[in-house]
Amino acid sequence: MVEMTKAAYIFPGQGAQYVGMGKELYEASPVVREIFNKTNEIVGFDLIDICFNGPREKLNQTINSQLGILTVSLAALKLLPAATPGVVAGLSLGEYSALVAAGSLSAEDSVRLVKKRAEFMKEASGKNPGKMLAIIGLSREEVSQICRATNAQIANLNCPNQVVISGTNLQIEKAAGLSKQKGAKIVALEVEGPFHSHLMDSAAKKLEGILAVTKISPPRVPIIANVTADYENSPETIKQNLADQVNHNTLWEDSIRLIARQGIKTFIEIGPGKVLKGLLRRIDKDLRVYSIERPADLNKLT
Repeated sequence: MVEMTKAAYIFPGQGAQYVGMGKELYEASPVVREIFNKTNEIVGFDLIDICFNGPREKLNQTINSQLGILTVSLAALKLLPAATPGVVAGLSLGEYSALVAAGSLSAEDSVRLVKKRAEFMKEASGKNPGKMLAIIGLSREEVSQICRATNAQIANLNCPNQVVISGTNLQIEKAAGLSKQKGAKIVALEVEGPFHSHLMDSAAKKLEGILAVTKISPPRVPIIANVTADYENSPETIKQNLADQVNHNTLWEDSIRLIARQGIKTFIEIGPGKVLKGLLRRIDKDLRVYSIERPADLNKLT
């Protein structure tokens, strides 16, 4: 049986979405149905139908994917055994779910914030079109050199030899070419803009204003922030980190290594997909990761 107090709860970010996510949870639990229905009520459109039935192109739209992943993550969290984890963390968008798990942010406010976050990011992308690209097989320093040569920016430090960059279409095309020359594999991310770059400055500023009037409490569970890869407990610092996250890179590998150094080797991935499980295998093969996205997955913890 997994001892939750010695485990880390981790939550996925944008890119983990797939058509049908959350459907088994919804059908199995009235508590989950209440969460989904409440989200629909808050956002003002049928997110449930988009999550369950797609089409994929619609689900991949920024507002739908971010809200969908958040809702499935909160639903899966609700079905976990009543226990307090040793630490929580979330990749980019997943940090909102982590804050809910830590008792720092209400579920309803997380939905409102993520809706605004997605709207602001979409708006900034319209003004500053761009792309994100995963570069696989090169070191941080090699990718940094490519970014210096092309003016692209490092967006996500996910795991060893996997770095995501962000920039204008031209910057990313040039970076892709240089990466291929160095023998790297490249994967275009299914996102609508150059997230985690200075091209999102306007979105970060607007989100900062919304966060200023949102209640965030000191977390009851230790939480690690994306932009610092360190523990944070001040509500004001948490707010600033959430705003900064939009136009700064995320330090996922560093965050996981910090948790592992604290002696926590068991991770519970809560939400759609198994993206984080794949990343953690590359960070430290000795880490144990349980992915929870369907009712049957709960049996893994007993």
